Amino acid sequence: MKYLAEIAALLIILLFAGSFIVVLNTGEHEWGGADGEAEDVIMEMSGNSYEPWASPVYEPPSGEIESLFFSLQTAIGAIVIGFFFGYYYRGRQITTE
Repeated sequence: MKYLAEIAALLIILLFAGSFIVVLNTGEHEWGGADGEAEDVIMEMSGNSYEPWASPVYEPPSGEIESLFFSLQTAIGAIVIGFFFGYYYRGRQITTE
């Protein structure tokens, strides 16, 4: 029972990886964002009379740059989350010693 949290985390990671592999190997997939899906649902519900009332502040010139910005956002978020997990973990180690 000493390593219960680690075993649970490993099982969750394996479950996620397994489901991801199964989904990738079953048919063709179109990767899209939630924005496009929401717009499709709104268009369907409103009878194609939907007109967006806001526009993007900056639109990247290509999809590669948009992917780069998304990757940078993901990396920064992972660094912030990792910092707080490390800070919390180290704080627990200091108080228990």
